[in-house]
Amino acid sequence: MSVRAVKTTTYSTLSSSSRGPTQGFSSRSFSGYGGHGVGSARQSYAVRSSYGGVGSSGAAVGAGGFKVVGGYVAGGSAQRGGGVEFGYVGYGGGVGGGMANEMVAPITAVTVNKSLLAPLNLEIDPTIQAIRTQEKEQIKTLNNRFASFIDKVRFLEQQNKMLETKWKLLQEQTTSRSNIDAMFEAYIANLRKQLDNLGHEKVKLESDLHHMTGLVEDFKTKYEDEINKRNEFENNFVLIKKDTDAAYMVKVELEAKLDGLSDEIEFLRQIYDAEICELQAQIKDTSVVVEMDNSRNLDMDAIVAEVRAQYEDIANRSRAEAESWYQTKYEEMQQSAGRYGDDLKSTKAEIADMNRRIMRLQSEIDIVKAQRNSLETQIAEAEERGELAVRDAKLRIKDLEGALQRAKQDMALQVRQYQELMNVKLALDIEIATYRKLLEGEETRSSSEEHHGEEGGERGGEEGGEEGGGAGSNRGAGC
Repeated sequence: MSVRAVKTTTYSTLSSSSRGPTQGFSSRSFSGYGGHGVGSARQSYAVRSSYGGVGSSGAAVGAGGFKVVGGYVAGGSAQRGGGVEFGYVGYGGGVGGGMANEMVAPITAVTVNKSLLAPLNLEIDPTIQAIRTQEKEQIKTLNNRFASFIDKVRFLEQQNKMLETKWKLLQEQTTSRSNIDAMFEAYIANLRKQLDNLGHEKVKLESDLHHMTGLVEDFKTKYEDEINKRNEFENNFVLIKKDTDAAYMVKVELEAKLDGLSDEIEFLRQIYDAEICELQAQIKDTSVVVEMDNSRNLDMDAIVAEVRAQYEDIANRSRAEAESWYQTKYEEMQQSAGRYGDDLKSTKAEIADMNRRIMRLQSEIDIVKAQRNSLETQIAEAEERGELAVRDAKLRIKDLEGALQRAKQDMALQVRQYQELMNVKLALDIEIATYRKLLEGEETRSSSEEHHGEEGGERGGEEGGEEGGGAGSNRGAGC
């Protein structure tokens, strides 16, 4: 906070002569703003002067006045300045003489004012000269400070112009910032449009993927059905093979039985032949007379031949039946094997075709998945780039707003400093005007006091001359 310091200096001149009253004047000076607190000072100088004349000697002394100019400058600490200027002392004298040619006035009593004979007592402080020098230096310092304040005001005016130029540039930059915002908004709108297009493509690809997934599921179902059919055919083939193996084993067993029966028949035939031979040998060696009824004639050869024929017929029929059954089964197995082979071949061809289609669909699915992953990656990159662009734009906008705010704050600070300096300049102008008025008043007062001093000297000389002339005429009359 700036505080004004006020100094009031009062000067008075006291005279012991009855011719003039006590003369005095006062001056008020204003200092600039600065420092903390209130500084004020009052100082008075009183000067008494005595002047008069001695009539007998015809001499008179007239004393002039002096003036003191002082002031304070408050700039954090009070500094005192001032100056002392002295007038001059006028001396005058005169001797008059004459003869009374006309009627002489009666002799009057001569009264001498002894106070006029007293020496002139100016009561000047011996430190006045030093104070005057110091006050002159302080006035020089004040003038230098005033000049520096003027330079500072000019510098601040230049700074103000520079800040106004910066403000205009910032306003233009604000207009460009709106263009940048429009560019960013257009870029963001383009990115959003691309994102929407990618979203539509993603939806389309998802629908295609769903359709392809349905086709894959259908083909998978068909493939599973074919696998089940193949498994069923394989199971049937295994069963038929088991039946074939069982029939073959039955055939082998029957063949083994046939061989056994053939061996048995051959063995029985050999036994029969051996018995026949033995019987024939016994019959040949032994003569037996047997009386028997010949009404019954047993033909063993016929019986054996018949039995043999029966057994051969049975064996032939069994062999024929077995061969026909085995042949039929074999033909049926061959037909079934051919049919199942054809089915198996067709099934294998269908399975190979299905595998090829599955591989092709799997490759297409992999391609679609790769495209989807690529599109998702592009979408993520586009979203990330959009977010980065938006974030960068927001950061730039924030930086520009911060720079604009700082520029506004700097401008407000400069304006505040400019106003304070204008206030200081106004106070200095007031103080300078006050000093100018005081100096003009002091110069006017000094010139008037010099003029009064000269008039006092002349009057003292004239009065001394008149009194001297009167005394001489009186003495001449007395003589």
